[in-house]
Amino acid sequence: MRKKSGEKISRITLPAIDGSLFDSAVLEGKPYMLSFFRFAACPFCNLRMHELVKRYAELDDHFTIVALFDSPLNNLIHHAKGHHACFPILADESNQYYREYGIERSIIGVLKGMMLRMPTLMKGMSMGYVPTTIKGNMTTMPADFLVDKNGCIQVAYYGSDEGDHMPFEQVKKFSLQHKPA
Repeated sequence: MRKKSGEKISRITLPAIDGSLFDSAVLEGKPYMLSFFRFAACPFCNLRMHELVKRYAELDDHFTIVALFDSPLNNLIHHAKGHHACFPILADESNQYYREYGIERSIIGVLKGMMLRMPTLMKGMSMGYVPTTIKGNMTTMPADFLVDKNGCIQVAYYGSDEGDHMPFEQVKKFSLQHKPA
């Protein structure tokens, strides 16, 4: 079942690519974006990660991102380590949180993304984000959640296709509006 604005998020505990066990309790009192990605080798997802890492400095210092992938940890490390993200990248191989947050799977969403976002797909692949190993479900759709300092979802954004993420400008605006007084 999809999460909605105003709902409290649940605690997330997952392995991170840095070798730690991430616990969302460390985020209490801070606003952040919880971002659900597809499988680790997805060109759309890696292009989005590239954008988030590159533009991270535009966000408020008290705001962070938590990225979850539908992928085994070893495969995620292989594909995501090169991003050098300063935010946690987590592996949800069992899809525990994907199910809890109502993350959808859609063959139509995959086809729609391939057809409507072909230039983006080609850009990702030209940057080296070629899906050589698909470990995870290929039909998983992305989703992003903006969470306030009280742990409540303010915006729930479910992608309509494989490359549909919340616009970065919306994330940036939220981070600046929710900086501490």
